Amino acid sequence: MAVVPAHRKDVPVILQLLGTVVPITNVTITPRVNGHILTVYYQEGQHVHRGDILELIDPRPYEASLHQYEGTLTADRAQLARARVDNARYQRLIRQNSVAAMTARDQEFTVQQLEGQVKVDEANVRNAELNVMYCHIIAPVDGRVGIRALDAGNYVTIGQSGGLTTLTQMQPISVIFTLPQNDLPSVQEQLRTHDSLPVEAWNSDNSQKLASGTVKALDSQIDTATGTVRLRGIFTNEDERLFPNEFVNAHLLVQTLQKALIVPGSSVQTGPDGTFLYVVDKDMTVSIRTVKTGYSNDTDTVIQSGLQEGEKVVTDGINHLRPGSKVFIAPSSAPTEGQATP
Repeated sequence: MAVVPAHRKDVPVILQLLGTVVPITNVTITPRVNGHILTVYYQEGQHVHRGDILELIDPRPYEASLHQYEGTLTADRAQLARARVDNARYQRLIRQNSVAAMTARDQEFTVQQLEGQVKVDEANVRNAELNVMYCHIIAPVDGRVGIRALDAGNYVTIGQSGGLTTLTQMQPISVIFTLPQNDLPSVQEQLRTHDSLPVEAWNSDNSQKLASGTVKALDSQIDTATGTVRLRGIFTNEDERLFPNEFVNAHLLVQTLQKALIVPGSSVQTGPDGTFLYVVDKDMTVSIRTVKTGYSNDTDTVIQSGLQEGEKVVTDGINHLRPGSKVFIAPSSAPTEGQATP
């Protein structure tokens, strides 16, 4: 059987939580005008920047409408200018009693009517300019373009079902993971005293670390169906090892216990009276020691009370022990672990 002395060291409190990689921004690119696709400028899977042109819808019908509205606006502005000149003349004449008051008043209404028409024309021109602009489909954010739904030559309509493609922001990217409500108070306390908490993303089988990031905020409510609350970790994802919708394991560092008293987790037993250890006394006999345990990980368990630093606990062969059993620690034992025989 193996014997190990209880010792102190700094213990990081790490919660392992299930998470999903979620883009901070994920945009479905849809057309805002009807028409035929003239050109596709991107390659599938290409990284693009905000403002880059992705596709071009035939703008010629909209350019023709724009010219038509611009012509109407020019003509109506000329009529308005003429009506204002006539109105100014009528106002001088009415002060000289040289024109009927009704005629002058009608001219004022004509000016107001043409002013309204000019505003309508200006709105039509602006709308036509927008349609021409919408023919150039622009990337709204930096990101990676997905598989395109339609090639050049296809006719598209406003609100095209399924869109033309998707644009996913890859850098930075986030991981949404769930925290059991029992762990919520400790995480809340740390977030109140720190701007953020460090978090690591590991692959689905917990064998490889993928990226490091930070957590800054909790969700606003607990999911009553699962008893968990969501958190979002932000990762720079410079090497793009995190891929949207990938399942990952999030390792959230809540705090570090300074100089905590620890023993191997295999030494901790549970009985009718609670948690206990087999401790090797000075006379080389074993006794049962009831202890209060704290945080534990895959290898170690923190002892909060019931054990002193340096006391030796049995970690293996426990099934053969009884209180008062005599043990012998071989002389070749390592400082932190010994071979004992009853």
